[in-house]
Amino acid sequence: MFKFFTANEANDALPDVIKKFEHALAKKNDITKIEKELQFSLSTTNSFEKYMVLKQQLNSTITKFYQSIEILENTGVMIKSIEQGLLDFPSKRFDEEVCLCWKHGETEIKFWHDRDSGFMGRKPIEVNDESLI
Repeated sequence: MFKFFTANEANDALPDVIKKFEHALAKKNDITKIEKELQFSLSTTNSFEKYMVLKQQLNSTITKFYQSIEILENTGVMIKSIEQGLLDFPSKRFDEEVCLCWKHGETEIKFWHDRDSGFMGRKPIEVNDESLI
């Protein structure tokens, strides 16, 4: 689903988005854990059975991770980085497309940036920023 968010709409959606983001992040962490177990298994045992069980767990977890990404993106946010915890909410400032940005750990949307500037170009949203749709 694509939409442009106002700052208020983004903040209203944020609790649900955070929940979905944290679910996706947990699935990403599960993948990393299983990959480490798989590598350890390869170097310490000759059991094909254990390898195949872990490989099937990995495949299932990867599928669940991509499903969680799809669910998160269906909220209208753009995922910039799961690892860094960066999400953007498409918005407009006058006639220009911009992003309202959120970083994991923040409790509200307080910043925006141009499409091309990214996280390093974040600017604070003014209290009554009428320029943002």
